[in-house]
Amino acid sequence: MKINTKMIHAGAEPDPSTGAIMTPIYQTSTYVQEAPGVNKGYEYARSQNPTRFALERAMAEIENGKFGLVFASGVAATDAVIKLLQPGDEVIAANDMYGGTYRLFTKVFEKFGIVFHYVNMQQAENIKPWINSKTKLIWLETPTNPLMNITDVAAVAAIAKPNNTLVCVNNTFASPYLQNPLDLGADIVMHSATKYLGGHSDVIQGSLVVNDQSLRDQLYFIQKSSGAVPGPQDCFLVLRGIKTLHVRMQRHCENGEKIAKYLRSNTKVARVYWPGFEDHPNHEIAKRQMSYFGGMISFELKDDSDAETRRVLSSTKLFSLAESLGGVESLINHPASMTHASIPKAERIKNGLKDSLIRLSVGIEDAEDLIADLEQAIG
Repeated sequence: MKINTKMIHAGAEPDPSTGAIMTPIYQTSTYVQEAPGVNKGYEYARSQNPTRFALERAMAEIENGKFGLVFASGVAATDAVIKLLQPGDEVIAANDMYGGTYRLFTKVFEKFGIVFHYVNMQQAENIKPWINSKTKLIWLETPTNPLMNITDVAAVAAIAKPNNTLVCVNNTFASPYLQNPLDLGADIVMHSATKYLGGHSDVIQGSLVVNDQSLRDQLYFIQKSSGAVPGPQDCFLVLRGIKTLHVRMQRHCENGEKIAKYLRSNTKVARVYWPGFEDHPNHEIAKRQMSYFGGMISFELKDDSDAETRRVLSSTKLFSLAESLGGVESLINHPASMTHASIPKAERIKNGLKDSLIRLSVGIEDAEDLIADLEQAIG
């Protein structure tokens, strides 16, 4: 099945009681049973919900996986993955990942004895010196948030497999439309479904997709036991969002390319981070493992003073200054003080994230209007 068709039909079956073409919202906390242990496969909504199960099937289908699980947020999905580990286990993580993930690792899980090593993964070979018998997980993003760095997923998987180390890829920036890490050898794909999958800035949700039954069972136990499950209304919104993911991503990509090229031509812009440029680090890897390059862009001004950065951030009209990304509307963001504020400044600077960096989530408005907005803001 072609991907455009898959997005519309994934997880969807007519409601057996009415024939409704859209999955109903089963807004219930519990289910009536005929006798103790005799039921229709549903006992309590933290463990089972038909709307959630439909979304989990859809997630698996669009990521070319066998099993999907959804959570109350992307961070909750990340939390579940780390709960697979034991005290003393070690994790190799990308050194320029989302600030919320870094905060979860350093402020929550380190005190329980999980050891994290932060490595530049632009070269997969950088991982090898850190692998030992205690290494149980490699956590990576590609493209990374917000520097758009690219990691060769297949190369990382090849390094991890001989050591029986799990590879988890945060695929949020690419979405399943542009990249499928399980096909490249990853064991787990994680999404903040809040972003492109939901697509309308109206839901908070996360997801995991795997192929291995045992891994799925462990994650389901954690999902059920820790309880960070999304409600059926939120599941319905993401199911609806997936149906238009392909058409939205096409426009995100088209607009992203136009705006990246505009920014590079602007004499007041010093550097543009977008993996579609041929001189972007690891562009050839991005070209190989992604079908296109997405709508996320970061850039730096030649005048990288705090005052000028803040002036531009506050001067756009169509680009709204806000956290998050992946919605139909365009957003502008200051990672150093917003999405990545939890990372110490010295660490941010060492990893290339300057205080003057500006991140764009390019929406699906008319590209000419978006360029005009940036033009008047940058000056």
